[in-house]
Amino acid sequence: MSSTIVPLISSGVAGPLGVLHLPRLWLKVSLESRGKLAPGYPGAGKGFDQMVIDGLGLNRDGVLNFIKTSRPTYPQFEAWIKKQPGVKLDQASVGKLNAAISGYIHSDETRKSILAANGIADDGSAARDAVNLNNLDDWKEFHDAELK
Repeated sequence: MSSTIVPLISSGVAGPLGVLHLPRLWLKVSLESRGKLAPGYPGAGKGFDQMVIDGLGLNRDGVLNFIKTSRPTYPQFEAWIKKQPGVKLDQASVGKLNAAISGYIHSDETRKSILAANGIADDGSAARDAVNLNNLDDWKEFHDAELK
């Protein structure tokens, strides 16, 4: 058993605000700030993490600092977000962000790598979207770290 944690909240999960990936962002930054995030995972990377921060009109440093210093529960994190100046939580903004996350497609190279690591044929029947491919990647990482 490792002393670090593979983040198993999917990017396809939304909290009460209805924003996909936001719970995963909170979990990864929370784990990283306590030295518990599994190797290979950024606390806040440039992909979905940044898409959520930008899509909601949040300040990246503010988000990271709040999570690291306040250690909020997930509902406390959402409550903080609602208080941020210029935050975009209207239905159109959240819908556009969620569609961007749900519709994001990894490169062929990334898809092939994830499928191969999981022993899944890249025959056109496998998932192509990043959310589902990332889930496969997380589950393999978790298995390798905790269940093997």
